[in-house]
Amino acid sequence: MTSKKEQQHEDQLRGGSDAGSVGKYLLHRAKPHLPPWLGIAGTGVAGALGNWRWEGSAAAGVGLTLASVALTGATWWAGRTTSAQRRLHSAITVAAGSAWVTAACLAGPTAGPLDDAFLMGGPAIALSWNVRMVMRRNPDATGESSDKGLLEKVGLARTQIGAVKVEPNKVTVPYALPAGEATTEDMSKALPRIAGALDVPKSAVRNRPDPDSARRGELVIVPRDMLREVVWYPGPSSPGGSIAEPLTIGVYDDGRPLQLTLPQAIHLLVMGVTGAGKTEGAIDVMCEVLTRRDVAVWLSDPKRGQDLGEAFPACDWVVDTADGAELMIEALKAAIPARQAWLGSHGYRSWEPAAAEQQTDPSHSCQQGIACGCDGMPYLLAWFEEAANTLRATDDDVFTGIAQEARSAGASLVISMQRASGYQISTDTRASLPASLCFGVDERDAQFALPSEVLDAGATPGAWGNKRPGYCYLCSAGVDEDLWSTPSRTFRNNPVTLEWVSRAFEPVRMGIDKVTAAAAASVAGQRYTSRAAVEQPQEGQDMGTEPLVDPEDVDIDPEAELPEQQQGDDAPIFGQAAGRKPKGQEARQLFEEALLEFERNGQMVVGPKDFYDWCEKHNLSRPWVSGQLKEAYKQGRVKETGKTGRWRIVPALTPA
Repeated sequence: MTSKKEQQHEDQLRGGSDAGSVGKYLLHRAKPHLPPWLGIAGTGVAGALGNWRWEGSAAAGVGLTLASVALTGATWWAGRTTSAQRRLHSAITVAAGSAWVTAACLAGPTAGPLDDAFLMGGPAIALSWNVRMVMRRNPDATGESSDKGLLEKVGLARTQIGAVKVEPNKVTVPYALPAGEATTEDMSKALPRIAGALDVPKSAVRNRPDPDSARRGELVIVPRDMLREVVWYPGPSSPGGSIAEPLTIGVYDDGRPLQLTLPQAIHLLVMGVTGAGKTEGAIDVMCEVLTRRDVAVWLSDPKRGQDLGEAFPACDWVVDTADGAELMIEALKAAIPARQAWLGSHGYRSWEPAAAEQQTDPSHSCQQGIACGCDGMPYLLAWFEEAANTLRATDDDVFTGIAQEARSAGASLVISMQRASGYQISTDTRASLPASLCFGVDERDAQFALPSEVLDAGATPGAWGNKRPGYCYLCSAGVDEDLWSTPSRTFRNNPVTLEWVSRAFEPVRMGIDKVTAAAAASVAGQRYTSRAAVEQPQEGQDMGTEPLVDPEDVDIDPEAELPEQQQGDDAPIFGQAAGRKPKGQEARQLFEEALLEFERNGQMVVGPKDFYDWCEKHNLSRPWVSGQLKEAYKQGRVKETGKTGRWRIVPALTPA
C-alpha cells in the first residue's frame, strides 16, 4: 500500500514535466506546497479590492463581519467528518483570513498594523499548511496515518498506525489506540464497520490484540476469500506415524495447513449445523487417525454408519444405540484408572509414543532395575458422533468426569454435535473440552463453540451457517493463537477414501492393549469381548483335539445316566400360569435370569423401565424391580451409573 501511494505522489510531482532542467524539477517539487501561498496572495488582493470598493462603508462593515462569521462556522461544520486537528486548523485559518480581509476592506490594507500582520501572519499560516502536508506523507508509516480516513469513519480517528506489512492477499496493520480513550475491545467492536468500509466480508477483518498492552494490536485484512476453491484430501500426511504427530485436515485462508494434534488438544468439540460440512471434517480427521500406528478407536454412531460406516472395521469397538453409548461411557470410566495405573507403574507421567512400544527400557519398567518387556499401550480415542442423542438418553453431565481425568490416561474424547448449548451439555462438560473445531453455526450458538476472545478477534462462524460447507475455526493447544480466529476449510473428502484407509492401513495399526480390554470387559462383558469378528484359523492349522464344549458343561459326563425325574422339574422357569405371582426365592431367581438375559443381549445398563414387559409377564410390579436392583447393588451384581434410576450390570462370573 505504501509503495503505491509513493508512486502516485511521484506522478503528481512530475505532472507534465520531463524533469529536463533543475528549474523545472524544483518547480514540480514545489507544486504540492503552492496552494496555501496562492491562498495568502489571493487574500491580499481581496483586501485591496474590497478597500477600493467599500472604504469607510458602515453597511459593508456589517456585511463583511457577518460573512466572516458565517464562513468560519461553515468551515467548522464541514470539518465534522475529519480529524479534530484538521478541523481546528481549517477554522483558525479561515477566521484569521476573513478577519484581515474585513479590516483591510474598511480601513485599507496598509492601515495601522494590517500590513505587518499580513506580511508576518500570512507566511506563517501558509507554512503551517506546508508542514502539515509534509507530515501527512510518511513513507515509513511510523507515526499516524496520512489522514486515517478509514479509522475516522469508525470512531477511532486518533489511532496511530505502524509500519504496514503487505503480503499476497493479506495486509497486517499494527495500531496503537489513544491512551486512556480506547482499548482493543473497542477495536473488536469496530471490526464489522471496518469490513463495511472496506467492502469485504466480516470474516476478512480480524483483530489481534497485544497480550502485553490494552491499546495495541494488529489489524489483519484478507481482501479475497482464498477458501472458495475446493481442495480434495491429498492423502495421509504421516502414514504409519504416531498419533502424537499433527493431523493435517485442511488449509487456512493464507495457504498454511490446518493441523490438529490430538494429544495436545486432549478433548475436541466438533460443532456445526446441518450442511456446514461437519461430516466431511469428521472423515478428514478419521482418515488421518486410522493411518497412525499407535491409536485405538472406540466409536459411538447413532446414525448407524450413514457417515462413518466405512471406518467401522478399523475401530476396536463400535456401538450404534443409546444403550451402547451409555455402556461405552461406563467402560471408559473403568478403563481410565486402569490405564493410569499401567502408565504410572511404567514410569510415564502421561502417555507418549514410547508407551505404545514394547517396554524394553529399564527406566520404563514395572520391575525394579530391569526391562519388563510388557506390551505397549496405544492411545485411546473415544468418538461420540451426534452426541446430543447420547446426552438426551443419559445425562448432560455424563462426560465431565471422563474429560477431567482422561488426559493423564492417554485418552481423548471427540464430541460431535450440532449445538453445544446449555440445554444439551452441562457447563462443566463444555469447560472440560478445551479444543473446538467449529463449522458454520447459528449466530446465537457461536458463544458455545468458540472462546469469547476468539469471537472478539473477529471470528464469525454464525455468518457462514450452512452457506460455506467446510469453513471452520480450530481452537486448540498446539495451534498458534493468532490462527484461532483465522478462517480455514477442511478437505473435500468422501467415504470411499475412508474405506480405503481402513483396509490399507490395517497392518499398521496396533490392537488394543490387554489392560484397557480387561477394564472394558469387566463393565461391558460380552458386548465388548465380542466386538471383533472371531479370528478364523489358517488353512492347515491344527485345530487340536479338545471337544467344543461350553465352559459351564465341562464337568458333565456325557456317558452318565440321567437322574430320575424329581418333583418340580416340570415347573416352568420363565413363565407361569396367568394371574400367578411368584414369591420369595422363585421371584429372585426369575430376576437373576432376567439380568442374565439382558447380559446375553448386550444390554448392560438397565432400569425399572426395561422390565416393563417382564413385569407384565410375571405379574410383578416395577417398584418390586426397583427394590431388587437396590439389593443387587448391595450384592455387587449391579453398579450405579451417572444417571438416577439406571444401573450397570456387572458381568456374571462363568463357572470354571
